[in-house]
Amino acid sequence: MKHSNFDKTLTLFLTFLKIGAFTFGGGYAMVALLESEFIYKKKWIEKDDFLNMIAIAESTPGPMAVNSATYIGYHVAGFYGATAATLAVCIPSFIVIYCISLFFNQFLSLHYITCAFKGIQVCVVYLILTAGIRMLKNLERNLFNTLIILIVAIIMIIFSITATSFSSIYYILICGGVGVIVYFFKKNIQR
Repeated sequence: MKHSNFDKTLTLFLTFLKIGAFTFGGGYAMVALLESEFIYKKKWIEKDDFLNMIAIAESTPGPMAVNSATYIGYHVAGFYGATAATLAVCIPSFIVIYCISLFFNQFLSLHYITCAFKGIQVCVVYLILTAGIRMLKNLERNLFNTLIILIVAIIMIIFSITATSFSSIYYILICGGVGVIVYFFKKNIQR
């Protein structure tokens, strides 16, 4: 491993350790922190690559936080970067869950803990909403993207009103399928 690659790998490890320690609510809550760290502060990833990372991390098996760390780590510093970032993002959660499991019943009986988690839930909603709005702002404005967003939003509202259960996995698969169909349609028109 080259010296500069070692520095990047170490920086990735420390950054993802920090992000993993201070992100509550899973991968979506992490998106705003990832964007801030890797697009704006370190400038290691472009906005388009970041949006692709979110799509890949969400649509592949496993937790989004782990998938994002692996993707960014590999993008920045190859195999060692992916390994360091993935390990770092998992360490804080592992330690917290392990400690909670030791004292689970006593932990849940503390009124202050229950109140803290209620406050954290509000913050998580804010972080997810902020990340979604930022991603929406960075999305290329064209007819295809606008139609997909409108159709998914309308379907989500209808399903919410009618209390119909519809997994987000189906949204991802359907939108991915539509994207492939549009790609082949455009390719055939250009011929």
